[in-house]
Amino acid sequence: MTKPAHIRLRREVSNSFIYYKETKPFSTWHYHPEYELVLITRGKGKRIVGDHVGRFENDDLVLVGANIPHEWMCTPDYFEEPDIFKGEGIVIQFVRNFLGEQFMNSPENRALSDFLTRSIMGIEFLGETKRQIIRIMHAMEQMNSGEQLYALFDIFRIFITKPQIRLLTSAAYVSEYPVDIHDPMQRALRFILQNFQHNITIEQLLQETNMSNTAFSQRFKQTHRMTFKEYLQQTRIGYACKLLQEHDLNIAEIAYQSGFENISNFNRQFKKIKGITPTQYQNDLKN
Repeated sequence: MTKPAHIRLRREVSNSFIYYKETKPFSTWHYHPEYELVLITRGKGKRIVGDHVGRFENDDLVLVGANIPHEWMCTPDYFEEPDIFKGEGIVIQFVRNFLGEQFMNSPENRALSDFLTRSIMGIEFLGETKRQIIRIMHAMEQMNSGEQLYALFDIFRIFITKPQIRLLTSAAYVSEYPVDIHDPMQRALRFILQNFQHNITIEQLLQETNMSNTAFSQRFKQTHRMTFKEYLQQTRIGYACKLLQEHDLNIAEIAYQSGFENISNFNRQFKKIKGITPTQYQNDLKN
């Protein structure tokens, strides 16, 4: 797979964010500094966000964080003729401080700021949360710019009210991860992300967090819904996916660079987490 292109929509000088109805073929593998809320109103095919590869259809709704590469690829039946594309979508783009540094950093906006930070892993909206946001995005088409701004505030309100969501990418794929040095779990994550290519023991994490084995294991599983070893394996596989996308390396080299000591364990863990083998994943991206 080729490296992602840097593609940006044009923003009107009089507007602080972009509301855009897409009727042309969706952009290929790309990234940009804006947060992007993507609603596919007509289309189906393959969705790639970071190291996530999945399927999409009508009413697919995803928030993509800043500078995370992504692509929605429609199936061939949406390109029946060279000059006709049958897919459609609605896109909202904004930079983090589009209303000023003070607005996003205010104490009242802590929950929104945290949610946007999580979007660096790609957020898929589900259930009633998705239906509420979709209604607002459709209604915004008939609004003037001032009304659209307040409609966007309504979407932000939904973001922070325990929404139904699913995170798409793995932690190792993202280029940065915010760390609160006072939170032992975030210190543990920083240690994992800095050292996952090497052998990591539970004793090292206990020393990093200054916690007992029992307390650490319970807190880690409560926070991440998985054990430390499961998280470590997912981190390594996420990094392997990034190498498969961006570098022309053989499977053995990718396994070694991702922290696996042998290729058989790498293949086994990759299929367990991704549902397909590394070779199938690579071929899926190429096709």
